[in-house]
Amino acid sequence: MEAAQKAVQSVTDGVKNVAIGGDKKAPGAKKEKKAAKAGAGDASAGLLELKPAPEFLQSRLDLFDRLKKRQDEDFAKKPREPITITMPDGSIKAGTSYETTPGDIAKGISNSLYKRTVVARLDGDKEQLWDLDRPLEKSCRLELLDFEDEQGKMVFWHSSAHILGEASERRFGCSLCIGPPIDNGFYYEMALPESAAVQTTDWKPLETIVSSIVKEKQKFERLALTKEELLEMFSYNKYKQHIIKDKIADGTSTTVYRNGPLIDLCRGPHVPDTGRIESFAIMKNSASYFLGDNNNDSLQRIYGVSFPDKKKMAEHKKFLEEAAKRDHRKIGRDQELFFFSDLSPGSAMWLPHGTRIYNTLLDYIRQQYWKRNYQEVITPNMYNSELWKTSGHWDHYKDDMFVIDMEEEVKFGLKPMNCPGHCIMFGHRERSHRELPWRVADFGVLHRNEATGALSGLTRVRRFVQDDAHIFCREDQIKGEISDLFDFLHEMYGLLGMTFKLKLSTRPEKFMGQIETWDRAEAMLRESLDEFASAEGGVAWTLNEGDGAFYGPKIDITIVDCLNRDWQCATIQLDFMQPQNFNLEYMTAETTVAKTKEPEATDAPASGPPKVKVKNPQAVIDSAHAAKEAAKEIITPSKDGKEAPKKFERFLKPLSSGCARPVMIHRAMCGSIERFTAILCEHYAGKWPFWLSPRQILVIPVGVGFFPYAEEVAAIFKKEKMFVDIDLSGNTLQKKIRTGQLAQYNFIFVVGDEERQGRQVNVRYRDDTSAQDRGNPIGIDEAVEKIAKLRDERGSYNPFPSIVKPAAKEAA
Repeated sequence: MEAAQKAVQSVTDGVKNVAIGGDKKAPGAKKEKKAAKAGAGDASAGLLELKPAPEFLQSRLDLFDRLKKRQDEDFAKKPREPITITMPDGSIKAGTSYETTPGDIAKGISNSLYKRTVVARLDGDKEQLWDLDRPLEKSCRLELLDFEDEQGKMVFWHSSAHILGEASERRFGCSLCIGPPIDNGFYYEMALPESAAVQTTDWKPLETIVSSIVKEKQKFERLALTKEELLEMFSYNKYKQHIIKDKIADGTSTTVYRNGPLIDLCRGPHVPDTGRIESFAIMKNSASYFLGDNNNDSLQRIYGVSFPDKKKMAEHKKFLEEAAKRDHRKIGRDQELFFFSDLSPGSAMWLPHGTRIYNTLLDYIRQQYWKRNYQEVITPNMYNSELWKTSGHWDHYKDDMFVIDMEEEVKFGLKPMNCPGHCIMFGHRERSHRELPWRVADFGVLHRNEATGALSGLTRVRRFVQDDAHIFCREDQIKGEISDLFDFLHEMYGLLGMTFKLKLSTRPEKFMGQIETWDRAEAMLRESLDEFASAEGGVAWTLNEGDGAFYGPKIDITIVDCLNRDWQCATIQLDFMQPQNFNLEYMTAETTVAKTKEPEATDAPASGPPKVKVKNPQAVIDSAHAAKEAAKEIITPSKDGKEAPKKFERFLKPLSSGCARPVMIHRAMCGSIERFTAILCEHYAGKWPFWLSPRQILVIPVGVGFFPYAEEVAAIFKKEKMFVDIDLSGNTLQKKIRTGQLAQYNFIFVVGDEERQGRQVNVRYRDDTSAQDRGNPIGIDEAVEKIAKLRDERGSYNPFPSIVKPAAKEAA
């Protein structure tokens, strides 16, 4: 939390913002500039940047100029032909191939449009982003994206990272590694000479250099190079060398971008010039490892944020201030909800008040399960690796699991998800079509081996619980099940005061199964999304191509909190593959009808409860052994003569006669309960609604003589299963009330002689500022009835309107 506070403090109370444009210099600007240089001198023996400049800068530029000349000559030979550019409104602009740029089109509409535009997108393809000053090569559909567009913002921040990279090279003579845009800005990772560390005193000098870069309006220039040319250009930088050798195939090429003396390995695109970055701030710096692997070199990472104008930077500062107040780690500490121990990193220690919130959330979900006919189960925490190989998770997820060597060549893993275990449950006996849909829920503990540096409060943990459920159903039931899940989302998020967004994530590059199956599954989800979007209260959806799970397409649900931040929580995944991997099947209606006609050869009486046919345990063992033999791993000698790694081969059993394969729907509404609690913590800023609150009622006696009555009142409300405390301290009445308000008790009951004689309480309601003073006392029976009703309805209203000041009532 201290790091977060420092980051916000650095922005709000002293981080210098760089604002470049047509503004006149304010009086005293020269003095400020001198002071900035003096500050830089404090950081590095009076030098703002290295003099002379590092040698690799000039040799890199010389190579770039030579190769750029060759590219320009080749480009000049390209045929100039008429092309058409179709705009989003349907209008068509005429152009010439290898000559007309998106920037020309924008300027032709208006100069203000050109200045606002960050990058172009061609043919609606998110992968075809185009520099504004790069000539178009053929007819296309053209979109002009500004900073408000998500992709436009990422390009803007990517260009800002390059500016930070240039400033870092000029100041430190460092070896740059990677500099990507991230959700809230960008960073650049680098290795300083002699493994030096970046200091906070370097921030201001870096920003001063950035200021000069922006004023120069350096153009971003694109150049395509072969792998060999790239290795020559970055011969001084072992990190770039590794990336080039690892990521770029022999015989292929990629691009670099230049701005000023910086040349960086980059696919682009970028803004036209550095002058677009009008407001810039460094946020923090930290240590990191090359490629995120703690076995690699330790590096330095500098984080920043930038905007196209000063107003947006000011808004961002305000947002950071509010976000810092709402940080769930701060609230968790202040309200004694949870903490973390170095003895178990990434695993929350839930204190009593935090556990109250946790359990209340689970109780609400369980009520929804009861209403929607889910059945709760309990499954093991640890499984043999054979399970994960069967499901496919071993190939795709092993590195993120906690793997345990039980004995020679036998590995077990702590479960990171529940779905394979639920498949075993479905398949442990014969199933009938009458049992479908079979909705099974699990609150089992999950573990994922997150990197130490990625852990972040409750939002990124290693040990957690999900409101995980799986629905096994027939294909003709999919639509109805997904419709019910949308209703679940509406009801739950509406209660919490949140809206949500929907994205359809389709087949990824690495997937299991047949493309035809994927296409069918994606079509089903599209149809469900379209119907929901067109219904009353529905939500429009967007396409997120290539981001599905390896076993099936999914609907990702992003919730939006009161700060307008997006959080990925819920998911709905359609899976045809796991039922096949686990050889799951159910008897169809035709089979059931045929079986009822067959006489049973049995001496048992006809009466009595129906019997469930469970597979014979020995038959299960024999079947597993046969499957293992059938899928025996083939051992082949490797080049060094040793045995090559064994290859697991999945045993797929043909469907039994008269049976069909179920479809599996993976779904979670909260996702991780830990993460969801963190989101709610920040959404409510620690002011929990009564039904979810860990501190519901505080009883304050006005003096020692009223302690017994206060204890009696507390006992009455505790009997109604409400969280109630008494303040019997020696503090003054006003201090007790203030302490209760800061602790976010929903109701404060002050009791004295009048309240004792009338069997009443004097109520203060937290969420109504006009109900904070002494008002009309409320009878205990009435208070119990109304507060219980508020809790049971999960309401967010004042149940005691009579305690509101008359003036406030009139104003309302």
